[in-house]
Amino acid sequence: MLTIRKRDASGEAAENGEHRPRVAVGEEGGVLGCAFSGVWTTRTVALVDADMRKIERRSGAKQLMLDLSHIEKMDTAGAWLIDRLASAFEKKGVKVHLQGQSEIASILLGAVGDAVRREPESGPSGPPNIILRALELVGRRVYEMRDDFFASMNILGATIRGAQMKLGRGHAVNPAAIFNQIDRMGVGAIPVVVLMSAIVGAIVAQQGAYQLSYFGANIFVVDLVGVLILRELGVLMTAIMLAGRSGSAITAEIGSMKMREEVDALKVIGLNPIGVLVFPRLVALVIGLPCLTIIANFAALGGGIVAAWLYSDIPPAAFIDRLRVAIDLSTIFAGLIKAPFMALIIGIIASVEGMKVGGSAESLGLHVTASVVKSIFVVIILDGLFAMFYAAIGF
Repeated sequence: MLTIRKRDASGEAAENGEHRPRVAVGEEGGVLGCAFSGVWTTRTVALVDADMRKIERRSGAKQLMLDLSHIEKMDTAGAWLIDRLASAFEKKGVKVHLQGQSEIASILLGAVGDAVRREPESGPSGPPNIILRALELVGRRVYEMRDDFFASMNILGATIRGAQMKLGRGHAVNPAAIFNQIDRMGVGAIPVVVLMSAIVGAIVAQQGAYQLSYFGANIFVVDLVGVLILRELGVLMTAIMLAGRSGSAITAEIGSMKMREEVDALKVIGLNPIGVLVFPRLVALVIGLPCLTIIANFAALGGGIVAAWLYSDIPPAAFIDRLRVAIDLSTIFAGLIKAPFMALIIGIIASVEGMKVGGSAESLGLHVTASVVKSIFVVIILDGLFAMFYAAIGF
């Protein structure tokens, strides 16, 4: 057997060191034997690393015998060096045999070997199939919808339960907070709602007059504008505008308070965050959206009157007289009934997204965007469901 000598970590000769790591190599009959001795730890394995690499490059052996019986001490660094030698020969098709290892050495070699062999498997093996990716995306969205539904029901239930300002106490609701939110969400939105509704009403009347003129039925533009605005577009456009204006504001306000841990502070001092933050905003939306819908209906009809007068020569008096024939109370209430439900949806979704904000500005922006998109999407779905329900009952 040949003993290979090395230099110690300081660069000085270490031939007489008693505890430095050593490896003795011998080969006979196609069997390569390596006997290890000394201390194989992080501080000493550098002394034999070069020699171990020389052994790894040897070829021609059919078996590798590793004798660990004379190793005095070993840590993961020493175990990794020995496992690297064994793995190099295994890749060449050489059978490796270990003998003389202590119980601790066996545990270390097994742990290091498992960690090294697990690394290639942990990396991505390639892009997954597009069908699997699509199914995974659908599954994630379904779970997110479930979580959002439970969070929405929690907020709605806590609000209906009494919206008490203090946990466990039937404290009166603060009217000042509700009126303040009505002023911000309702009164403050009147100019943009009036402008938007008037333009939409004028566009509907202009396009209707242009198409109906081919049939000589210009007067029926009044029916078109009246039914479409009062039943569908008035409340829908107002709800969409409120979702973008007030829904995003609710998410940003609650989300910023969540980032600054003010929501947690409310819980610490015994206040109910839903009662303090969410309830006044929900009440303001439920009151404000029907009122804004009525204003939007008048503005849209006003825009329709002007457009019909300019494009079809229908005077305002004739427009109003025909409007009395074309619509009735059911047409008006068909749109107004939707308003409170849409307001609840906007407020609940905005509050849920606000409560989900993390500790970064990026998270706040993502949830504000999600709040607006989800609110508009659900409001349009709800409007379609109401339309199918009205058609089913003949309303």
